[in-house]
Formats: sequence, structure tokens, C-alpha cells
Amino acid sequence: MDGEAASVMHPAGAFNPAAPPFPTPNYHVVPMLQPPPPPPPIPVRRVWDINLVAELRFLRHFASSARYAAVTIHYPGVVHGGAGAQQNNHALMTAEERYGAMKANVDALKPIQLGLAVYNEFGHLAAWEFNIRGFHPAADPHAPNSVEYLERRGLSFRDHQAFGVDPARLAAELDGCGMFRRRPGVSWITYAGAFHVAYLMKVLSAGNGGGNLLPDSLGGFLDVVRQRLSDDIYDVARMAVDCGLPPGLERVASALWLVPASLSPCLAGASSVLALQAFMRLKYDVLGGKVD
Repeated sequence: MDGEAASVMHPAGAFNPAAPPFPTPNYHVVPMLQPPPPPPPIPVRRVWDINLVAELRFLRHFASSARYAAVTIHYPGVVHGGAGAQQNNHALMTAEERYGAMKANVDALKPIQLGLAVYNEFGHLAAWEFNIRGFHPAADPHAPNSVEYLERRGLSFRDHQAFGVDPARLAAELDGCGMFRRRPGVSWITYAGAFHVAYLMKVLSAGNGGGNLLPDSLGGFLDVVRQRLSDDIYDVARMAVDCGLPPGLERVASALWLVPASLSPCLAGASSVLALQAFMRLKYDVLGGKVD
């Protein structure tokens, strides 16, 4: 990762790909002459307070042989430096200024869902959707259109308050699952991912006495990301643009003949599955394995 790590967020949750969050490599694109067979639907394991321990036990075992991991966070939109203003000024902002705008939003807002998809060395893929307690639409800052979008997708804020996982408990349990302590050989995948990675850092630090603000500088943020994840982080949105695919994760997935995850509405868990499968399809079937 480098100083371009903070991109602009649209209100509904999609990045503006005009300014890439990572350096743009020179890809060698291998055209797909016919649709490859789609991967089978992957069930998403929905995690609430009552089954957190059991699911983290399975994740710890499964992740011991992890090769790829994709993360998606659902959060209540953008409230600082509205999306329109950010888009207009994005080209004029430095990387540090873009990070400052992202930090202001991540520090002020509460994450709602964490989606995690893991592909292991044995060719197996599993996905989890952690439902986080704490966000109240009536009391907490948010972008109304983002909250409405999540509700249309089937998210129940009432269920989150009644059955969701306390943020401090989730942070403590995730810290011990083996995925978030810089694993050599594990590549991390996002779709338009600067905000998702930033919120993941916030989720993981929620048990630190409540002081889960992002670092003050972009350099400090990138150091934390390297400690928690690795230097090997890919953005499917950037890769898709370079390959001439349409913006939007679901449109990218459709163009690559992928199928949605099963047993879950199209929320964070399903998005992490699509991002991971899209990365692997692009890497191996379109780019000939050359994504360095």
C-alpha cells in the first residue's frame, strides 16, 4: 500500500475509481473467449452474539491454512465532506488530505457489519457475516440514503440491537482468531477498499478502552494496516477498471459470470465472497496470474 490509500466514497457505499487508492500496475490482460463455469454458491455464516464463540472456533481452524481473505464493512455512509464536494475536489487533494477526510468519517461513525471470506490452501472457501451491535439510526450520525440502502437489502437494525455482537467483545475474539496478526503468505482483497480497511482497523481496536480512533497520519495508518494484515492488499475495483469492466461489485461479478453467495441477503458477507471470487477470476482467468 502507498500514500494513495484513501479514495472517495459515494453515499451508497461505492468508491469513485477516478483516483486509484493504490499504484496502477501494467496488467497483461488475457481475453476470456467463453464463459468459464461459475463457482458454486458459498453459504454465508451469519454471526450473532449467541454463536460468536462457535463461529470463531471454526474460523480459527479454517484460517490456519488461509491463502486469500476478502473483507467488506457496511457502515452508515459519509457525513463529513459530502460525497459531491469530495468528488469535485478529489483531484486537488493530497493523499494526506484524502486520508484526513476518510479518518473524520471513520472516527465519527459506527460500523454495522463485517464480512469476511477466506480461501485456504486446500481450495475451500468459507464466509462469515459478523453483525455488530451499537448503531442506532435514531441517535447516531449517518447518511440517510446509506441506511435506507441497507434496509432495502434486508438489514434489520432492531435485530442488530437485540442480537448483535458488542464491539469490544468482537474485537477481543477476532484478535485471537489468527487472521489479523500479519500472516505471511496471505493476500487481502477488497472492493474499493480504503474505507473498508479503515473500518476494519476500527473494529479490531474497539477493545482498547474505547480509544479506537484511526492514527493521525496516513503513514501511521499504513503501519497499523501492515501490522494487522500485510503489504499484499489488492483492490478489485482498480483491477476491474484496468480490465475494462463496469464499476460496481455486482456488475463486475456479473461480467465475470459469478454467482451470488447463498443463505444471506446481499450484505457484507455476500459482498466479501463476490470480491474474493472476482479477484481470483481476474487474477487467474483474465490477467494470467500476473497481479504483482
